[in-house]
Amino acid sequence: MDDSFYTKDLDEETLFVVTQTFKALSDPTRVRILNLLFEKEYSVNEIAESLKLRQSTVSHQLRFLKNLRLVKYRREGTTMYYSHDDEHVINVLQQMIQHALHH
Repeated sequence: MDDSFYTKDLDEETLFVVTQTFKALSDPTRVRILNLLFEKEYSVNEIAESLKLRQSTVSHQLRFLKNLRLVKYRREGTTMYYSHDDEHVINVLQQMIQHALHH
């Protein structure tokens, strides 16, 4: 095991970020959104349509994910396009999905 990043004592900020990230990944709707954004960027409406969710639900979850810097957006006219913003978290998510599929 590569323990080059292992640190015995975690500072409060690191602990907070790690636990908030796992909290984000503990919600089925957020996992579905992040998994969709693994492919490409989507607008809120496209996410809602693809996942058969209400637009307000998608917007709420995207705000949560954006605050954790797990998604980013760009504006094109009046439309916001979202994409994932953290390769590490997306990799963890994809590994967990693969684990679940082969379990």
